[in-house]
Amino acid sequence: MRGSRLAKETLATEALQAMTSEHGAANRDGSRRPGFRIVPGYLGRDRQEELLAAVRDVLRPAPPYTPRMPKSGRPMSVRMTNCGPLGWMTDAGGYRYQQTHPETGAPWPPIPDVLLAAWNDLSSYPHEPEACLVNIYDAAARMGLHQDRDEADMTAPVVSLSLGDSCVFRIGGTRRNDPTRTFRLGSGDALVLGGSARLAFHGVDRILPGTSTLLPEGGRINLTLRRVTRPQPAPGAVSD
Repeated sequence: MRGSRLAKETLATEALQAMTSEHGAANRDGSRRPGFRIVPGYLGRDRQEELLAAVRDVLRPAPPYTPRMPKSGRPMSVRMTNCGPLGWMTDAGGYRYQQTHPETGAPWPPIPDVLLAAWNDLSSYPHEPEACLVNIYDAAARMGLHQDRDEADMTAPVVSLSLGDSCVFRIGGTRRNDPTRTFRLGSGDALVLGGSARLAFHGVDRILPGTSTLLPEGGRINLTLRRVTRPQPAPGAVSD
């Protein structure tokens, strides 16, 4: 039994090392997935703690809730909330953006400045995000392969930041059956999906408990910034 356990631990360590080495590959591999970028350690520990405090402030007026899958109403394994003018949600009625929390009925709180600064730094997009989805993972939570395709403006990238325990992130192509690769995302890492990778299928295979000390309760928080609507032309601008 001891030898079997040690063998499993060795294999797990080697797998994690391989995923860690692919941090750089995600950037070098632009020819395979143009627009897909991981920025390891984008937020240092101080900035992670600043962002975590801002997230806690968001959770007070917009408490996490359990989203449900369309049609079936089956509960998802993550808990969810939002900040910004719009919030993404899912329930038996389908996927959509709305201006209010589904349980409290209150407007979503504003996006914290630290997240807006990250968007401005990473997105290469001239307009502000309109939604920040907050996904809260415990050790058992997962996220199946999916596309972020409920937005009207696909020229804007999706920018996400990770806090807490690392996860195994999986990304493929724009078809569900395209080949996929996995990468390890750690606390403070940033990820960008833009260009031809904007509609890449992606998900979270699993959480790696005990890989961060940022969250006393453990688990992972993922913050996903999105532009939802097409920007309105400036007054007096001539359209094509």
